[in-house]
Amino acid sequence: RASRTVPFVAKATGLPLAAMAARIMAGESLKAFDLAKGNISHTAVKEAVLPFSRFPGVDTILSPEMRSTGEVMGLDKTFEAAFLKAQLAAGIILPEKGKVFISIKDNDKSPLIIEAGKILSKLGFQILSTKGTSNFLNKNNVKTTKVNKVFEGRPNIVDLLKDGKINLVFNTTEGSQSIEDSKEIRSMSLRKNIPYFTTAAGCNAAARAINVKSNK
Repeated sequence: RASRTVPFVAKATGLPLAAMAARIMAGESLKAFDLAKGNISHTAVKEAVLPFSRFPGVDTILSPEMRSTGEVMGLDKTFEAAFLKAQLAAGIILPEKGKVFISIKDNDKSPLIIEAGKILSKLGFQILSTKGTSNFLNKNNVKTTKVNKVFEGRPNIVDLLKDGKINLVFNTTEGSQSIEDSKEIRSMSLRKNIPYFTTAAGCNAAARAINVKSNK
């Protein structure tokens, strides 16, 4: 981790950490360096670059294995703007309009997802959700349209992805069966180059970044 994290932190803070560490290992004291608390007025966001597009058929869900081939940095005054820049640097173009598919596991049905839904709805996005997520969002004043899961009949969410009718995917899942059921959603999103996020925090950050992009 140090090979990636140290350069990131050094760039974000402006401190030559690797050089300082080498000098300390050679016998110098921390007192030799000007490490007074600085006034950092920016936010730095690190984003992994995951080359899934080079491996057709691979499941894009994250796991303990190291799959990233690189990392990029987004730097700006606010987290939202920095996150947006990090996505752009990683080759992810967040949409400013269209349809977003949201399907969230029970543990992620939280204020983070409600906020994300409200932001996108206010921006004019049409929200499509599976039954459980649709009920959750509707109860929290986020208007949604129910869409079928793959095994619930056609047209279903994969059909809409294939037809290019979805512009953004928020899909968090857990359990071996649910992960397997949603694999086709992830694969089709990758094939169609549709931005997708698989954590509640990532979904929320994406919505906030889209809000910044739309209001620039």
